[in-house]
Amino acid sequence: MNLIQPMDLGPHAFAMSYRGETKGEHWVRFHAHQGVELLYVHEGCGSVTMERRSYPLRPGMLFCFQPYQLHKVEVPAQAGVRYVRSNLTFDPRIADSYTAPFPKLQSFLRRIWKGALTQQAFELGGDDRLPQLLASFDEARRQAAGDPQEEERALFLLALLRHLQLHVFPPAEEAAGGAAKASRHVERILDWLEERYAQPFELEAMAAELHLSPYHISHLFKSHTGSTLSEYIAARRIREACALLANTDLPVQDIGREVGGLSTSYFCQLFKKHKGVSPQAYRVAVRRAYEA
Repeated sequence: MNLIQPMDLGPHAFAMSYRGETKGEHWVRFHAHQGVELLYVHEGCGSVTMERRSYPLRPGMLFCFQPYQLHKVEVPAQAGVRYVRSNLTFDPRIADSYTAPFPKLQSFLRRIWKGALTQQAFELGGDDRLPQLLASFDEARRQAAGDPQEEERALFLLALLRHLQLHVFPPAEEAAGGAAKASRHVERILDWLEERYAQPFELEAMAAELHLSPYHISHLFKSHTGSTLSEYIAARRIREACALLANTDLPVQDIGREVGGLSTSYFCQLFKKHKGVSPQAYRVAVRRAYEA
């Protein structure tokens, strides 16, 4: 039986397993946790399921799982075949402070943290730059007796995020001129949404406060993040709902009101659309893991 598994990120809210290996056994993990998780496959074949979609798992693939996103990784047992993978899970709130001096990188981090991602599985093929980054940090970690200092973790996360931004995730579409100005506008939009995502959304109110036209805001946000404003807000509300379901005893109807003033029926419909299960089923699954 596949149980959802809890994950302890440790005192530094950062956990990495480099080239973990399984051979001759059926590997399956079904869980959700508070961190952003990156799974890189060195060897092995199987499947990954998230948001009701299934993806093949093959060597050279990278998967990005968002906080509180239920995902299942399954690799069937095959004689003589190894499943070798590297996992990195980190609390994006910690990484957010590291990226503060770099607005575009911080915007990218917030995109993979809170945004509505259009792609979460990537075929890296023969590009060995990501494996090299992981190997270099693992070497530094071993030299530090398994406990690298915060500076080493911060530098590694910055280098990793920059690589993902430039070479893995689809680029944000920005006009040739005024890219820096556009980026600043998107930062202001994201900050506005973060402060008010739990309130009824009015594009005209946002436009008035940010001194931009509604059309310009919508077009700029879509081109920069790959999602519409409504998709982003819905994903942000669901992310917050997952945290409340996992960590509080608030009734489902109260959580719907808390994350956006949503009616119980609409909230349950929206949650199931995004997560494939009802809010109550999600809560039961997560709680079962911590009781096991």
